[in-house]
Amino acid sequence: MERIQTEKQYEDLINRDGLTVIKYDATWCPDCKTLDKFLPDIIAKHPDKEFYALDVEQFEEITDKNDVRGIPSLLVYKNGEKLAHLHSKYAKTPGEISEYLETLESKK
Repeated sequence: MERIQTEKQYEDLINRDGLTVIKYDATWCPDCKTLDKFLPDIIAKHPDKEFYALDVEQFEEITDKNDVRGIPSLLVYKNGEKLAHLHSKYAKTPGEISEYLETLESKK
């Protein structure tokens, strides 16, 4: 999964017409590392969405603006609008994440 490197890249990604899923994480986060183990399989099942990662410590202003209070969190954007936010306490298992992503089908 590609990492967001600049604020401009972040802005470009969230303003796309398709669904962009951004995983908010940090290098020291054990739950983030666990999520990374099963996320590739989930991404493969959702080819209609683009997935990226954003380091909360590198982009604190973006993190605050999006009300990310725990990591890992998965946020979904389309046309500059945040459509969904899977908070960290619900982003711990493949089942929780798959269910969350499937609810987005109506937002395409």
